[in-house]
Amino acid sequence: MTDQFQLTDDQLAIQDMARKFTADRITPFAAEWDEKSHYPVDVWKAAGELGFGAIYVAEESGGIGLGRLEAALIMEAMAYGCPATSAYVSIHNMATWMIDRFGGAEIKERFLPSLVSMEKVASYCLTEPGSGSDAAALKTTAKKDGDHYVLNGTKQFISGAGYNDIYVCMVRTSEEKSKGISCLVIEKDTPGLSFGAPEKKLGWNASPTAQVIFEDCRVPVENLVGAEGDGFRFAMAGLDGGRLNIGACSLGGAQRCLDEAIAYTKDRQQFGQPIADFQNTQFMLADMATDLEASRALLYMAAAKVTANAPDKSRFSAMAKRLATDNGSKIVNDALQLLGGYGYLRDYPIERFWRDLRVHSILEGTNQVMRMIVGRDLLRQ
Repeated sequence: MTDQFQLTDDQLAIQDMARKFTADRITPFAAEWDEKSHYPVDVWKAAGELGFGAIYVAEESGGIGLGRLEAALIMEAMAYGCPATSAYVSIHNMATWMIDRFGGAEIKERFLPSLVSMEKVASYCLTEPGSGSDAAALKTTAKKDGDHYVLNGTKQFISGAGYNDIYVCMVRTSEEKSKGISCLVIEKDTPGLSFGAPEKKLGWNASPTAQVIFEDCRVPVENLVGAEGDGFRFAMAGLDGGRLNIGACSLGGAQRCLDEAIAYTKDRQQFGQPIADFQNTQFMLADMATDLEASRALLYMAAAKVTANAPDKSRFSAMAKRLATDNGSKIVNDALQLLGGYGYLRDYPIERFWRDLRVHSILEGTNQVMRMIVGRDLLRQ
């Protein structure tokens, strides 16, 4: 960043491009996607044409080679229209980046061109039915058999499962806890790979979630990313960026609801005047805006640290994710209150954001785990 508190011209241009894309391709359709649980795959292809499928993938691999702040700006802009859609773009970017950052030349050549363009879309598979916060306890096994790994086990809460083309999976190749985990790229049509029924969820209806199931699933050895046993390290490396992105999705959703609340309170009359004239309304709006700007400042700072590979990047990513997702949900909740009974209706977008943002304090590491990361880091000094 040229100046600590100022976006560069390039960053402003990227933000503007993402906002225009969102206004054209996401915002007008988001309520319908939510209502019909529609997964807008056609929109991915259009996003891919802008480079949004490979935001921090290296330029030599076909990506746009940007930093984490630029990624956050894109996620925030897209979440203004639909947080579930924006969050899915983050997941695709995380999976694609993992192949680019840690894969060898051969695996990159095979998978990256179609992922970068979003002609194919990717899922990231870490969580299991019994291992959420304790990710290193995962049980899905990959046993070597000639030039294949044979996989058995189940992944839980996987975005895009059953629809997406590529699954970047963390699997157990040996008994050592975190050192026994490896990373495999698995194609949808692989025999022995199947999917659970789509989960019925509170929100994120525009992004299907299901189990990914391996039953003697044979995956070629050349689909290994990096070396055996390095998977957990790769997974953790991806999470700083993922946390920033999910925080940015909360910022975008909160900004939308703040804007909706301001417009509504100026328009809505009670006791012979607009409710925006009441001091309570003004105080609520002031607190919402203050919490939003504080969260945004911390998140942008954390993003700059991740791009610069600063030693305290993981602590700042955890702090930023915790603050942005908690404040985001509170701001949306307050916006719903300001709209009163209308805020509870599906005719207005607030209730959808209220549902969609709730999961952000759970995924990419719960906000309790974020506190654990920050606390441990502070005590280590």
